[in-house]
Amino acid sequence: MTKRTLSNKSRYSILKLSGFRSRMSTAQGRKTIRNRRKKGRKALTIRR
Repeated sequence: MTKRTLSNKSRYSILKLSGFRSRMSTAQGRKTIRNRRKKGRKALTIRR
């Protein structure tokens, strides 16, 4: 079995990558948020 992506990261470093503000700061991140909204996800990003 392969390793999970964020298995050994701290919560802080995960939030730096995939929190709401960091997603909205890049075009690709905004696209991610848009797709998650379109799909109807309850949680758009990881919460603090």
